[in-house]
Amino acid sequence: MKLSWRVLPWIVAALATGMAAALALGVLPALRPNTSEPAGASSATVGEKLAVLRGDRAGLQARADGEARIELLQPFRVASLLGDALAARLSGNTADTLDRLPAAQRRAFADLDSLNATLRDGIARPGEGSRAMALAAATRAQASLEALAGLDEQPLVLSFTPRFVPPRRATGELTLEPRAPPATAPKADSFKLETGPARRSPGDSPTVPRYAPSFVTAGPDDPAVTVEVVGLHLGAPADPPPTLTVGAWRGEAALSPARLRFSVPRRAFPTDVARTTLLNATLSLHGAGRGTTFDLLLLVLPDRPGSFALDQKIRTTATEADTLVSPEILSRGGVGETKSLRRCFDPPPGWRFDKSKRRVVIVERLAWQDDVGDSTLNSGTVEFAPDEKPNQVCIVVTAKPVTKTARAATIGRFEITLVRDRAEDRVVQTGIRALDWQEAVTMPVDPGAVEWKLYVRLFDEIDREVSRTTQDKTPLPAIPFVRLERSDDGRMITLRGDQEAKP
Repeated sequence: MKLSWRVLPWIVAALATGMAAALALGVLPALRPNTSEPAGASSATVGEKLAVLRGDRAGLQARADGEARIELLQPFRVASLLGDALAARLSGNTADTLDRLPAAQRRAFADLDSLNATLRDGIARPGEGSRAMALAAATRAQASLEALAGLDEQPLVLSFTPRFVPPRRATGELTLEPRAPPATAPKADSFKLETGPARRSPGDSPTVPRYAPSFVTAGPDDPAVTVEVVGLHLGAPADPPPTLTVGAWRGEAALSPARLRFSVPRRAFPTDVARTTLLNATLSLHGAGRGTTFDLLLLVLPDRPGSFALDQKIRTTATEADTLVSPEILSRGGVGETKSLRRCFDPPPGWRFDKSKRRVVIVERLAWQDDVGDSTLNSGTVEFAPDEKPNQVCIVVTAKPVTKTARAATIGRFEITLVRDRAEDRVVQTGIRALDWQEAVTMPVDPGAVEWKLYVRLFDEIDREVSRTTQDKTPLPAIPFVRLERSDDGRMITLRGDQEAKP
């Protein structure tokens, strides 16, 4: 039987569709490519994985703003130490895959990856929650770092100090002297520039710093910074001494068991005038015929701790006055009858009577004799009642005919001044004031203040706000690198840039 050429394309299409379905269902396994390569052949090597993790951490460190540099410093330090520890142990096995590593090293990789993730989240979404997660991840990573001890003879840095390099002392004598005498609380505008050197007695008011330009270097009175490193296998007596490199400075360690000590001149640390600086000091170990390096992450404090401003809500009382005119009161009697009518009035809500400013008014006296009007026949009066309460005004209107055949009517009222106290609020601002590392700044709280708000800006990057009413005696919050105190009566607030007030 012959197939028509018209039918042939349909047959070819049907065969192609059937083969595709068979391949998808596994009916023709012989036609599928061979994918039975060894497991992990396409996985990243430990060298590649470690390079990615260390690169991620370096990128996050470069992106960290002023607050992240302070709040996440410890997680960054642990991530750096753990990455360097893994690099020292994998220097000869970078082509291996993770599944071939010992359990402690695999766990260290996982903890380092998790720590990087929390650091990334902490920088992208700063807050108490992300910071707590980063610190928890750093604790796990530190445990993995310590678990590497004893597995081999490779160097291991477990911790080092300091975290923060203290500020320079180059601006110590550049200050603004207060104008106010010691017995007078300084006002917001009571500071002036003195051309001579600062002369202060113990009782003087605190001064405000005036900062040196950025090109001023650390003075000779700046003490050296002691860097101590704690770890294992940091050096043997026969090995060349370990060295530390900080910028252009390089020095050798004083070696003791499991501890290295370096004395670094303060001028070796690059310092910004107003912002913190992250610095990687490089520790170099020269043992076993090869060199091993560790990055020691330090935060260098600037010359200026920051600035602050204090706003106060001052409440004063203003007296508002108005005049109250009472309704007219009519008192009338019969023929020959004297009639008195007593009425009492309370002030409107929120007001009070000023009884020193009041008067009665006789609106009209009326009288009739045989139905003929004659006002002279009425000797009635309008008087304040003597038995009124302190917060009331009582009036007595009396109609009194002068003859027994007359009848009388009296119309009277009173006028009195109303007063009330109205609270008026105004805001008093100190303006922006400088903090100093050496001098405390004390700000008085106005006696009329009912509330104040303190704005603190640290290192030109970190903002903190503290609000209190003058009746609120709860402790003031902790602010990094600022000592914040309040007097017992709440009338003085003292701020000092303090490098020991570490977060």
